[in-house]
Amino acid sequence: MGAHTTHPTPTAEASADGALALDDDRRGTLLRLATAGSVDDGKSTLVGRLLYDSKSVLADQLDAVERVSRDRGLETADLALLTDGLRAEREQGITIDVAYRYFATARRSFILADCPGHVQYTRNTVTGASTADVVVLLIDARKGLLEQTRRHLAVTSLLRVPHVVVAVNKIDLVDYSRERYDELAADIRAAAAALGVADVHTLPVSALVGDNVVEHGSPNTPWYDGPSLLELLESLPTGDDPDTESFRFPVQVVIRPQTGLAGSEDADRYRDYRGYAGQVASGVVRVGDEVVVLPSGRRTTVAGIDTADSLASGEELTEAFAPQSVTIRLTDDVDVARGDLIATAADAPDVTQDVEGTVAWLADRPLLPGSRVLLKHTTRTVQAVVRDVVGRLDLDSAELEPAERLELNDIGRVTLRLASPIAAEEYVIARRTGAFLLVDAQDGGTLAAGMVGDALAAVRRPAERPAAYTI
Repeated sequence: MGAHTTHPTPTAEASADGALALDDDRRGTLLRLATAGSVDDGKSTLVGRLLYDSKSVLADQLDAVERVSRDRGLETADLALLTDGLRAEREQGITIDVAYRYFATARRSFILADCPGHVQYTRNTVTGASTADVVVLLIDARKGLLEQTRRHLAVTSLLRVPHVVVAVNKIDLVDYSRERYDELAADIRAAAAALGVADVHTLPVSALVGDNVVEHGSPNTPWYDGPSLLELLESLPTGDDPDTESFRFPVQVVIRPQTGLAGSEDADRYRDYRGYAGQVASGVVRVGDEVVVLPSGRRTTVAGIDTADSLASGEELTEAFAPQSVTIRLTDDVDVARGDLIATAADAPDVTQDVEGTVAWLADRPLLPGSRVLLKHTTRTVQAVVRDVVGRLDLDSAELEPAERLELNDIGRVTLRLASPIAAEEYVIARRTGAFLLVDAQDGGTLAAGMVGDALAAVRRPAERPAAYTI
């Protein structure tokens, strides 16, 4: 096979189970969900119950879980072990890393991120929720809302997760009390509204027993007539319509004219081939569309759209849409490099070296004004300096308070000066191209997850959320 078939490199979202995920994305049936909650709220048990009752557990996996459960002296299988994969997690009985699981029902395919509950692992929750269509947030019916619950609600609001499902777990330990559930449901709605979470659903569940997890109409909760958790997840709408979004295409790989093919059947066909590979971040692009390459500002026209399969078959594609991984050919010989953004010429984003953003600080050391970091925006990485720490979010009052630094797990606003420009957009209107990471230039470790613009405005003043903010 010719060398051209190895160039269009899919991103993480389109790899691994990429073929299935992409196909499901086209049909709108793939749901990305993340679990969150405080320590011992039963997240791993809920996920295990969801996998087990939906018959998504392989026989050898279940055998291993049953064996470990017997070794611990348990009479029944500890379903939490289906997701607690790290040895440290199994020994401590907690979730540390984000555990990803893939499963499917007759109605929908799922990519599930089981996130840790401890405060020191909030960074992992940010990772798991950053690409989620829905966050399933658990609270213990006995404990009610905790500070970590509010922190996770704030994170989902900041990350603009479209849907939030709050499962009031361990309802069996409060004797299936409707009064207790109604009290907590009211608390949840009030906290969600204060933090700018618009779409929130609540339901009573028992992950240990299985009430309202997969099957609805549990005899233990006759007062609840809503859907089970799985039925709700199967019915939630996913994603945005690409036709309503602006086209954005971060360049991941530049495919230059092929050399070294002498004597092969592809020598003539690909000797002059030049394309730009990556994943469509948003919108739709069609052959003949006028586009602009940023940050240079050069305008040109889309000459062709290819995938590895279309190149092999000789098929010519006329369009591509998010989240497809494709190679785009342009009519002009424009200077394009990895990290550049190809966008619709009519509504291209602004290019800037000054960014004000909201960050979730994920490092042990504090963030101070003057800190030098790397900023990763889509496929582009640039040097940056922190000009100022504007303030940090008080999770109790939902107000931005003055701060001179950000500590581990703080959420706050900062201003950055970049060494070279990026094509940044407001996170509130462009989730993919409005996100960035702050990275340690020395060891490459992730320091913060960031959102361009004043994402905290929606948390502080949810009723006054504007359509866009100024960078």
